Amino acid sequence: MTIDWTHFTPWTSLSGGVLLGVAAALFILLNGRILGISGILGGLLVPRSGDIGWRVAFLAGLGAAPLLASLLAPADAFAQPRIDAGYGLIVVAGILVGFGTRYGSGCTSGHGVCGLSRLSPRALVATLSFMAAGFLVVLVVRHTG
Repeated sequence: MTIDWTHFTPWTSLSGGVLLGVAAALFILLNGRILGISGILGGLLVPRSGDIGWRVAFLAGLGAAPLLASLLAPADAFAQPRIDAGYGLIVVAGILVGFGTRYGSGCTSGHGVCGLSRLSPRALVATLSFMAAGFLVVLVVRHTG
């Protein structure tokens, strides 16, 4: 295995991780809620009174942030994503992730970032399961048959 040094971005990745950690910590400290995207989105499916505004604002911010960054940063500042799959496979993968987050009672941000930082055993099991499944899929898709 080799590292693609032209696309290796440790400082960008580190700063993104720090921002995510600070945001998760502030969210739980100020709102008493876990910063799990599937839970935030899922809360809109069966909304409670006074609960819609912050969820919509949060999700709008998730969508607006990359657009704003692309306007403010030079065009070559971001690596262009390359997806080696057709639309059908992407849709199936999205549906499977949706089922997985529902079955696992949360997503990687809720369990992996927030749950692990709270030393939750359930989050540890969920995160290990997410990672193992991801490793297995890459092994099967990229390195077999």
